[in-house]
Amino acid sequence: EIRERVGAENFFLFGLDAPSAKALVQRGYDPRAYIEESTALRRALNLIASGFFSPEDPNLFRPVVADLEDRDTFLVCADFDDYCRAQGEVDAAFRDPRAWGRMVVANIAHMGYFSSDRAVREYARDIWGVESSPVTLPT
Repeated sequence: EIRERVGAENFFLFGLDAPSAKALVQRGYDPRAYIEESTALRRALNLIASGFFSPEDPNLFRPVVADLEDRDTFLVCADFDDYCRAQGEVDAAFRDPRAWGRMVVANIAHMGYFSSDRAVREYARDIWGVESSPVTLPT
């Protein structure tokens, strides 16, 4: 939805789309297969599991790694390599201050649509089927 508002040229898309993710899960998603195929993912998970990011408690993030290896409910492993590709695009765009500035302005200019006021109004009307009621606050 954000991509539609800001324009594809101002948005870095990565990962599976919803139908592809659903199909992957239905086929029997095995995150270990993605870990075995991706050197970058394997190295990242090994670094996390080693305690590199938590030297005061080297085991702190091991449950996170174990969950990614065993379940990976959010398909992080399946999306990882494409995330790395997209991050390369982000890095390249950031090195061009003029292009980056244009993208920043486009994103900021189109974010108003995503205000919580609009979202609550639409949910009330379209999902909950209720109408707003004015509230008078005591002065």
